[in-house]
Amino acid sequence: MIMRYGFIGLGNLGGHLAASLLKAGFEVTVNDLDPSLGKRHVDMGGAWAATPADLARDCDAIVTCLPSPAVSEKVLGEVLTTAKSGATWIEMSTLGRDEILRLGKVAAEKGVRTMELPVTGGVHLAAQGQITMLAGGDKDLFDLHLPALQAMGNQIFHMGPLGNSSIIKVITNMLAFIHLKACGEALMLAKRGGLDLGQAWAAIKASSGNSFVHETEGALILNGSYDVAFNIDLALKDLGFAMEFGREFGVPLELASMTEQTYVEAKAAYGGDAESPMIAKLLEDRLGTDLRAPGFPAKLE
Repeated sequence: MIMRYGFIGLGNLGGHLAASLLKAGFEVTVNDLDPSLGKRHVDMGGAWAATPADLARDCDAIVTCLPSPAVSEKVLGEVLTTAKSGATWIEMSTLGRDEILRLGKVAAEKGVRTMELPVTGGVHLAAQGQITMLAGGDKDLFDLHLPALQAMGNQIFHMGPLGNSSIIKVITNMLAFIHLKACGEALMLAKRGGLDLGQAWAAIKASSGNSFVHETEGALILNGSYDVAFNIDLALKDLGFAMEFGREFGVPLELASMTEQTYVEAKAAYGGDAESPMIAKLLEDRLGTDLRAPGFPAKLE
């Protein structure tokens, strides 16, 4: 059976994911508040829908990749006015577990099944079709849409029932933010200790102290762009989810709590739209010492 996918939300992440579906030969209709973001998808053979309701009318699965739970709920409400009974809603935005379970029930009342599909790894991996995908929902639904998932990502995990993926996504993001704070401190130690920062970065990369964040966002810090296409407000949202899970599950999250406060400080200094790695700039500004080194990229590719 040939299925038509609808993709709503063509921002930094969603735009690449929708393009990957088109490259793989899927029939795709796209929508975004900014029509200009859909031009490349139309040029690739995709269709444009003026509204989420128009998109949902002819699609077997509707994918949403949106900036906040409030936007997801609003868009879902529009989708459900026209979605076919038996269609699938695939939610790629980062929602809290209670939110995805609640919205899944709302969709079910209209005959629409739900699969959560948060992703991790960064926008640059989405552009390459190599992002990690964390699916939650019924296994038969996962199997049905697996070919589409494989078009968008290269490491795909079925985490179990709906709600489970929201937990693991928050955990992975929490770790990334903690690693980022540690990365900034480590690079500053190297700089203030008189080391060549490029050599120090390379030595850490080859050591037991290495991390994915050091290799990627650490390079952007050394460039000075900090441009990971993920802002401070989004980091605070995810850290808030982590702290809620810590209270619910009775797990003290000392490092996450400290990191959250660093992001609060960064928001006060640079604004919520500033790039997430700018928590390292807090340390640079405080110490009057920059972390620049030649040869590092402004963006990840």
